[in-house]
Amino acid sequence: MRASSLVNNGNGSSESPCAMVSRYHDLELKFQNNIPHEQSKLLMATGNTTSFLGRKAAWVFLLVITLVGLAIVLAPVWIIQPFKPQSARGLEVSYALRRWSPWVTLIGLAFGLFLMMSLWRGSRWWKKALLVIVLIPSLAASWFARQNHFEWMFNPLPNAAYAKTSEAGFVEDTDIVMAVESNGEAAAYPVRLMAYHHVVQDVVGGTPIIATY
Repeated sequence: MRASSLVNNGNGSSESPCAMVSRYHDLELKFQNNIPHEQSKLLMATGNTTSFLGRKAAWVFLLVITLVGLAIVLAPVWIIQPFKPQSARGLEVSYALRRWSPWVTLIGLAFGLFLMMSLWRGSRWWKKALLVIVLIPSLAASWFARQNHFEWMFNPLPNAAYAKTSEAGFVEDTDIVMAVESNGEAAAYPVRLMAYHHVVQDVVGGTPIIATY
């Protein structure tokens, strides 16, 4: 008896062994070709997610740098205010921030520019405009840290006006005054009236003086 050259493929039809081998070989190639395609789609999705998280982290870091720069220059202004009492601890913190602010704001500005250039590529126009808006406070903080704002707050009185003791009805009995006497001439400076300027230039008894506290 001659062996049959046809093989039943399970769906009611018959095909030769060569045809079956060719068909399974095609299926195997198709399956193998689909694996890199699916992996590439997975890698692309993972890369997009990582890129999104990286840009989001850069935005958060940029905002934090901007807020820190503003805080380190505005905190001394808030702590030391004219007409408000100051504590020794507050003065210590304010002057420490004042000393460190030029370096901190400069480093923050450098990091901010780096992040801005990284985020600039591929951003839409409104995000680029937002980057410029966020950078402006950092520039202002870096400039302000190099100014002596205490001189702005406590500007010396250029032209002081004086009144005789008998005419000084604006001075209360409970007011604290600083008194100076030189060569037979005396002058008094009410602390309450000097609370804003803190410094007064005067000439008492022919001697130039600076009254401050």
